[in-house]
Amino acid sequence: MGIIDEIKLSFRNGSYLTKLIYINIALWVIVRLVFVGYKLSGSDGSLMLSWLALPASFELFVSRPWTMLTYMFLHFDLLHILFNILWLYWFGKIFLEYHSQQKLLSLYLIGGFSGGLAYMLAYNLIPVFQKSIPEVQLLGASASVIAIVIAIAVYVPNHLIHLVFIGPVKIKWIAFVSVLLYVINLSGDNAGGNFAHLGGALWGWIYMSQLIAGRNITGRFDRITDTFFLWFRPRRKLKIKYNSPNYDYDYNRNKATQQDEINRVLDKIGKSGYDSLTFDERDMLFKMGKKK
Repeated sequence: MGIIDEIKLSFRNGSYLTKLIYINIALWVIVRLVFVGYKLSGSDGSLMLSWLALPASFELFVSRPWTMLTYMFLHFDLLHILFNILWLYWFGKIFLEYHSQQKLLSLYLIGGFSGGLAYMLAYNLIPVFQKSIPEVQLLGASASVIAIVIAIAVYVPNHLIHLVFIGPVKIKWIAFVSVLLYVINLSGDNAGGNFAHLGGALWGWIYMSQLIAGRNITGRFDRITDTFFLWFRPRRKLKIKYNSPNYDYDYNRNKATQQDEINRVLDKIGKSGYDSLTFDERDMLFKMGKKK
C-alpha cells in the first residue's frame, strides 16, 4: 500500500477530529503549492487567498459567501497552521473523551461561524476599524479551535494538562489566560483576529453551558453534518459464503453419525436403565440437551 492509499484509508476510517486535521493540512499544502506557481509565473498569489479568506466588508462577503466556511480551514504561514493543528489535536482529544465526534464537528464549524461574524461586526461597527475594511481579511482555524478549548474547559475545568517547563495546569487556567490575551491584544495589529477568537470563545461557552443544562442547541446541525460526512465513511462489503459440495457431505455425514450414537444410547437406557450408561455417554446426552 502506497503513501497516498494509507492517507486515504486513514482519512476514511479516522474520527472527525482526524478529518478536520487532514482537511486543514491538505488545504495548506494546496495553497502553498499554488502560491509557488503564481510566484514562478510572476503573478500575484494574494488574489487566490482573497477568494478563500473572509473579508471584513459585508458587500464583498455577499459576492463570496463561501469564505465564511473556507476561511476556518485556510492557513498560509507554517507556524500559524502548526499552532492551530496542535491545539486542535490536544484539546480535541480531551473533548472526545467526554462527548461524541458529531458534537466536536458542530462545535468547530459553528465556532468558526461565530468567530467570522464577530470579526465582521467589529470592523463594521467600531469606527476606529472601519477605515481598514477594504484591506483586511481573516483566515485560520483559531476561532474554531478556541471554541473547543473553552467548551471543554467549561465542562471539566479541573482537567489537568501537563505543559513543558511548567508541569500540570488545570484546563480552566489555560482557557482564562487565552481569553485574557485576546482581550489585551485587541489594541494590536491583529485586532480582527482577536475579535474572531473572542467570538469563537463565546460560542464555546454558550454551547457547553447549554449542554450541561441538558439542552443540545446544535442537535439538528449535528445530524446534518454527520449525514454529510457519511459520504466519506468506508462502505462495508457484503461477504457471501458458498458451501462446497464436500462441506455439505461431511456435515450431513457427521450429523447422521451423531444421531446413530444418540439412538444407541437411548436404546441402552430402555433396556438397562440410566444407571448403566458410562460417564462419556451421560456427558453426551447432557451436551445435546443444552444445545436443544
